[in-house]
Amino acid sequence: MRTTTVVVGAGHSGLAVSRRLTERSIDHVVIERGEVANSWRTQRWDSLRLLTPNWQTRLPGYSYGRCGGDDPDGFMSMPEVIGFMSDYARFIDAPVRGGTTVTSVRRRGGGYIVDTDRGRWECDTVVLASGGFNTAKVPSLGGALPASITALGAFQYRNPDGLAPGGVLVVGASATGVQIADEIHRSGRPVTVAVGEHVRMPRLYRGRDILWWMERSGLNDERYDEVDDVVRVRRTPSPQLVGTPERATLDLNALTDTGVRLVGRLEAVRGSEALLSGSLANKCELADLKQGRLLDTFDEWAAEGGLDEVGPPERFEPTRVPSSPPLKLDLAGGEIRTIVWATGFKPDYSWLHVPVLDHKGQIRHDGGVVRESAGLYVLGLNFLRKRKSSFIHGAADDSRDLVDHLATHLDSLVAA
Repeated sequence: MRTTTVVVGAGHSGLAVSRRLTERSIDHVVIERGEVANSWRTQRWDSLRLLTPNWQTRLPGYSYGRCGGDDPDGFMSMPEVIGFMSDYARFIDAPVRGGTTVTSVRRRGGGYIVDTDRGRWECDTVVLASGGFNTAKVPSLGGALPASITALGAFQYRNPDGLAPGGVLVVGASATGVQIADEIHRSGRPVTVAVGEHVRMPRLYRGRDILWWMERSGLNDERYDEVDDVVRVRRTPSPQLVGTPERATLDLNALTDTGVRLVGRLEAVRGSEALLSGSLANKCELADLKQGRLLDTFDEWAAEGGLDEVGPPERFEPTRVPSSPPLKLDLAGGEIRTIVWATGFKPDYSWLHVPVLDHKGQIRHDGGVVRESAGLYVLGLNFLRKRKSSFIHGAADDSRDLVDHLATHLDSLVAA
């Protein structure tokens, strides 16, 4: 089979690219291993809601308001996200080939061969929109967990009822970690959170959603080539945010207020003991400092613009940490029965047979353009082109820019 462009993945990024390709009359197919929004269907826990408010949920030519939404300040549940994306795929008439797994992408001449379990595609260009968050990162701890411990990744977690009785250790304190820890603790189980690097943010600041500030101030539109160390920025954890009807802040203080215990970063497992870092206070102090700097930025922007529609500047209590947090946890005594790895995610490119991966398995790219292999593009990664790239609405700008580049590349093939 022959087409001009193969898009791998029918999540929000792949669908946004499909819309842009259609606008330019570029023949293409979107290959998806499952259904539209497959990751949202199969790799999320039951109660999860988007971190972004509904007014910010938009894709090229389509938005929450346009599809009849009446709760702009609310947060979509997973069934609502799936419905939104499925409706969008129909709205743009995306040429999705569902139930089709890509087994290999490789170069041939000036183009590419994309093999799937349902046939082969020959094409001039490939857009990898399979996402950067489809495989859980599990740290190598130098020892096996005791047999009494059940360990699972965040993709495997669905709800507290699916866990063994007893205490739970959640490893990681970014958005996923704090949300899962809060839900499990509210089910009546004792919860301990091993805290590493994290980004602290209030849900509301000066009466407005924090993402309103990110968008209106222009910070979300900061480009990848405008920051000093884009590699470091791309590795920044997701902010401690949760989408709830109450628009509540869920930071470490909120967790400790409910009885969740905080310990340092999990460093290793030795025998029946989990060894913890002594850096808990330092990690929390750094997160507090960065939050303060962010709020300073917003205050300066508001003052320069003479905004009178927001409340006065605020500052929040520093993160409270135990004076002497433990450096070890007993994993064999029965206090902890389950470990949930909320230690981040990474992409899976095991099927990509083009030499463009670095030593950590990440694609080397320049704002989504894989310059080492002309005609290859990647979308849906953290800070791909802008700070908002990893959010649903970030796909609109990224897809436009990359399809512009892709179209220019196709023109060069014709000219040659």
